[in-house]
Amino acid sequence: MSTVESSSSAVQQPPSSTLPLLGDNQHSAASTSSSSSSSTSTSASASSSGVSVGVGVGVPLDAESSGEPPSKKQLLDPNAAASSSSSPGGGASLGSGVGSGGSGTHEKLAYRISTALCCAVCLDLPKTAMYQCQMGHLMCAACFTHLLADGRLRDQIATCPNCRVEISKSTASRNLAVEKAASELPSECQFCNKEFPYKSLERHEQHECQERPTKCKYHRIGCQWRGPFHETTEHERSCLHPKKSGYEVMAALEAHDVMIKEEKKMFNTLIDLLSYEKIIFNDLQMKPYRTDEYVHKLFYETARFSAFNQQWVVKARINNSQRDPHQSNERTITYQLILKTKTSTPMSIHFFALKGPFSDMKVSTQIYKHEFTETSTESDYYVLPLPDGTGVTGSTECNRMLANKGINFRLVFVNINKQ
Repeated sequence: MSTVESSSSAVQQPPSSTLPLLGDNQHSAASTSSSSSSSTSTSASASSSGVSVGVGVGVPLDAESSGEPPSKKQLLDPNAAASSSSSPGGGASLGSGVGSGGSGTHEKLAYRISTALCCAVCLDLPKTAMYQCQMGHLMCAACFTHLLADGRLRDQIATCPNCRVEISKSTASRNLAVEKAASELPSECQFCNKEFPYKSLERHEQHECQERPTKCKYHRIGCQWRGPFHETTEHERSCLHPKKSGYEVMAALEAHDVMIKEEKKMFNTLIDLLSYEKIIFNDLQMKPYRTDEYVHKLFYETARFSAFNQQWVVKARINNSQRDPHQSNERTITYQLILKTKTSTPMSIHFFALKGPFSDMKVSTQIYKHEFTETSTESDYYVLPLPDGTGVTGSTECNRMLANKGINFRLVFVNINKQ
C-alpha cells in the first residue's frame, strides 16, 4: 500500500521537482501503515464488541460497507437487523439492545389484550363461549344467560350493561375470534399462581398442578385431611386412619353406606316401576306467563296433554315464588303435576323429569309420588333436581333454562293402581 501511494505521489509531482529523500519515504510509509493499522484495530474492536461504528441503529455492517441501502425490513424491524448483523462469535449490533426488555413488553401486551377481551359483566376472560351485542360489547356465556334470566324474572327486556341495547338469543352473536384469541392468552392458575395458556388451564388445574387440593385416599374411613397434591404421599405415609381398629372406622363407613343405600333404593324403585303395565311419557315444553296480581309472579306451564285417559298440566315456579327472585344469586325451579279432569277412582302416580330428545337440560333423577283424588288434583311442588357438581351449579343451569323461550323436558309417570 505504501509503495503504491509513494509512486502515485511521485507521478503527481511536477518534472522540475527533485525526488523525495529516503527519510521522507520512510516517514510517509510509517504514517500510512499506522493509519491503516489503527483503522484495522478499530474495525476489529467494533466487530468483537458487536457495535457498528458510524452505522445507524439496526443497520448491519455489510449493508454499509457494500454501499447498498438497508432493506425495508431492516429499517422497520431493528431486531431482525440486529440478528442479521450479529457476528459469528455471538456479538450483535447496537439494534439488539432495543429488544432487551422484550419479555416485559410481551407481558404488558398480553395484559392489555386480556383486559380488552374480558367480559363486560364479570371482567374475566371467557372459559366457554363469548357473545357480543349489536354494538360489539362482549359477554361470556354465563353472564349472557344471567342477563337474559334477570330480564325474564323482572319482566323486562334484557339489555347490554354497556350501551343498553336490547340483547336476546336472536340479536346477540358468538364472537369466535375473541374465543380463539382468549384461549391463547396466559392465565394464572388459582392454586400455584403460575401462568398457562387459557385453553390448557383447566387440564392443568384438574390433573397437573402440584398445588391442587386433594383428599386423602383414606377419606372413606374418616380421614378429613385435604391439602396440596404434592403433600399427599407424605400424608398418606403417616396417616393414622389405616391403623385404627374396625370399630373406630365404623362411623365413617356407616355414613358412606347411607349414601349408597339411597342410590340403591332409587335404582330399585325405578326398576320396580318399569315392571308395571301403565307407563307413559310425554315430551313437553313449559312456557312462561305472569299472574294478574298486584305483584306479578312468574310461572311456567305446559299445554294440556293426555295420559291414562285424563288431562294433565305441569306447572313450575322460581325460588318458590319469591317476591324478587332476580335479587338472589341462588335459584331453583320447583314443579307440580296437576290433574285437569275429574276422576272417579284414586290414582297413585309416580312421576319424574328427564332430559328428553328435544332438550339440553341437565337434570338428575328424582322420583316423586302423589295420590290424585276428586279433592286432591294438584301435587305438591317438588324440586327439579338440577346438577350441583363439577363445573355446573344448580343456579347456573337454572339461569340457562330461564334464558330460553321455553323449558323442554320429558315427563315419565306410572300409574301403580291395580285395576
